[in-house]
Amino acid sequence: MFTTYHEAIEWIHSKLAFGVKPGLERMKWLMNKLSHPEQRIKAIHVAGTNGKGSTIAFTRSVLQAAGYSVGTFTSPFILTFNERISVNGTPIQDEEWLSLVNQIKPFVDELDQTELGAATEFEIITACAFTYFAYVQQVDFVLLETGLGGRLDSTNVAVPILTAITSIGHDHMTILGDTLDQIASEKAGIIKEGIPMITAVHQPEALAVIQNIAKEMNAECISLQDTCSFSHQQPTETGERFTLSTSKRQYPQLETGLIGTHQQQNASLAVLLIEWLEQAGYMSVTEEQVYEGIRHAVWAGRFEKVKDHPPVYIDGAHNVEGIDRLIETVQAHFSSKQVHVCFSALKDKPYKQMIQKLEAISSSIHFVSFDFPRAESAEKLYACSQLEAKSYDDDPHAVLEWIQKKSDDPSAVILVTGSLYFISDMRNLIIG
Repeated sequence: MFTTYHEAIEWIHSKLAFGVKPGLERMKWLMNKLSHPEQRIKAIHVAGTNGKGSTIAFTRSVLQAAGYSVGTFTSPFILTFNERISVNGTPIQDEEWLSLVNQIKPFVDELDQTELGAATEFEIITACAFTYFAYVQQVDFVLLETGLGGRLDSTNVAVPILTAITSIGHDHMTILGDTLDQIASEKAGIIKEGIPMITAVHQPEALAVIQNIAKEMNAECISLQDTCSFSHQQPTETGERFTLSTSKRQYPQLETGLIGTHQQQNASLAVLLIEWLEQAGYMSVTEEQVYEGIRHAVWAGRFEKVKDHPPVYIDGAHNVEGIDRLIETVQAHFSSKQVHVCFSALKDKPYKQMIQKLEAISSSIHFVSFDFPRAESAEKLYACSQLEAKSYDDDPHAVLEWIQKKSDDPSAVILVTGSLYFISDMRNLIIG
């Protein structure tokens, strides 16, 4: 038994050594030992390459505006480890984590001795989330984000009322496959027999895979691309404004609280989720509450402004598709500005391609490393860039000095991007 929060969290982190071990056998074993908490929650299961966190943020915000209590399980964390399990956007307390870990640890130790082998860090955290929402803090809805993929992800033992796939892109290809249809097949593994699925996937080959799997599972498949249209799109100072037309109604001048052209898609997917929940009788919501929820949604690390002078934005664009969306946003909001990029990435990411794309919008790029086992060195990132105005430093603390040097230029905008783990560190450093 652990006596402090820090002991409990250190024990969880020690399981990182077991890496990623796709498969549901260990989770099913743990769920059985814990009397199946995954079956005692009203879950909406969300998978996708990008946009999961933002879609969950929009959905949670609308549900809260309508008066419902909402649990979220998301990863990785940006502000604090505790936020991975949150209620109405508030991370659970240290003592709650301590209690959860002490409850689960005996079963994890027992699992270690079986032929299934040791549980991973993510499996333990997922088991904690199910246990919390089933037995400690019951809520009206749980928004459940996959960690990696879908079919073999630890969260996929859940029995949801609704599933969603936000997007398909090239990420984690060594595990999920090299092609979009292979990756789509893995993401679509969250589709359950007879449980409706809503998706924002737009690539024809990926969407076809999802639709075919949904058909095999007798699951209704609602495509945002096929049922919705956008018009009157324009950026605002704090987000995006657009008119959304769904098969049920029109939402003129819908305004997001998150910056980014891609947030129109994430917000619209959230609206479709809400519409389905209302039609299925799980909730009631007014149009005003939809507008309020979409406008007030917040999600740290997604084109988030963290400093005013000079303006500094952080964004977790950690794969090629994420960089593409980031570039669209910069071009829409800062076409007249001098954009200075600070970038870091993990070794297993296609960072050379990501850097080449960023060069198209960058006045300068500063490369940094950070304290993480899979973080690439700043020098190797620097060597991939063809931009003349480039620099590097392995010490992330030096970024503060680099930012300060831009403060005299009224046209300067600083953009810190790359690995989510990196921007989490940088956010804490910049905000202090």
